[in-house]
Amino acid sequence: MIQLNAIHACVIVPTYNNDKTLERVLTGVLAFSNGNDVIVVNDGSTDNTDAVLEKFRNRIILLKNESNQGKGFSLRKGFAEAISRGFKNAITIDSDGQHYPDDITLMIEQAQLHPGALLMGSRNMNQENVPGKSSFGNKFSNFWFWIETGQKLPDTQTGFRLYPLEELKHIRLFTRKFETEIEVIVRLAWRGVKIVPVPVKVLYDPDERVSHFRPFRDFTRISILNTCLVFLTLIYFLPKRIIQYLYRKGIITVLKEEIFRSDESNFKKAASVGFGVFMGIVPIWGFQLLVGIPLAVLMRMNKVLFIAAANISIPPMIPLIIFASYYTGGFFVEEKMRFQSLAEITLESIHANFIQYATGACILAVIAGAIAAVITYVVFSIYKFRKVR
Repeated sequence: MIQLNAIHACVIVPTYNNDKTLERVLTGVLAFSNGNDVIVVNDGSTDNTDAVLEKFRNRIILLKNESNQGKGFSLRKGFAEAISRGFKNAITIDSDGQHYPDDITLMIEQAQLHPGALLMGSRNMNQENVPGKSSFGNKFSNFWFWIETGQKLPDTQTGFRLYPLEELKHIRLFTRKFETEIEVIVRLAWRGVKIVPVPVKVLYDPDERVSHFRPFRDFTRISILNTCLVFLTLIYFLPKRIIQYLYRKGIITVLKEEIFRSDESNFKKAASVGFGVFMGIVPIWGFQLLVGIPLAVLMRMNKVLFIAAANISIPPMIPLIIFASYYTGGFFVEEKMRFQSLAEITLESIHANFIQYATGACILAVIAGAIAAVITYVVFSIYKFRKVR
């Protein structure tokens, strides 16, 4: 039988009041052990867990929380212990009996095929006896993971995983309960860690399984975490992913592909260009893309065309945009300063006449964006007409 040391791995088993199933789980896990590579974290259990663990005293590494701290806290404690002992990978498995320990073989084999990857044990959530709330919760979690990372996974709530510990060294986790399992995979995805789903068996026995998930409290905590993660995605990680994609594939190549896409209407392309020009001129220098990309995503615009158009504010164009903004603003404010040339524009003059500049920039952004959208629509329509003929 293949052993954990084949991939320098340990198994982490967080447990809390699962004395009915814990012995069976540990017996199955220890079949893959060569000794000192199974870490059990007793999260302040108040049932017969201590007696069960006593049977395995010389075969496991036992950590204990004096009071119940939460699954996330126990996982973090297990990760720290695994890292301190020099393990390269850590397999986590729940102690409620839903996972089959013999699927550890699959994890080891996949880890050998995908070194450095995060492996996610993918359960069949449509099979008989799967609680409705578990199936719904998994779909809910899968959706938000996709929003936050751009990746689709079949099962983001599984507790059966293989973590690459080298990557975990660079992450400081903040959560302590069930939401930790969401935080850690999102942040690993943000670091560019490859995530591989691995189909595994699952057993939901209503006579044995004890779930400690508290629907109101834990769902609220998960919702708060997802709110924070989505905010960080919109203002930083999504713009970063898009820009990295553009430079990796080549801006010109991607731009051509987006311009000639047949599955997108000319109206949407024109709206994307117009919105890009608008955001490139509107007076929020340094934040145009951070604000604009999330809005473009929410409005389902063409992100590539938006970014290309937003670059109207490249350094050589900035003095012209500022001059035009001041000139436009001069028609709408009473106390105004008129510039005869670009040379008269300085940081001092901008500060002294900011209202004139900001007003003009907003109006100019609307006008220029509308003109750019109309021109783009006409050009694309002419091209499409000629192509059809």
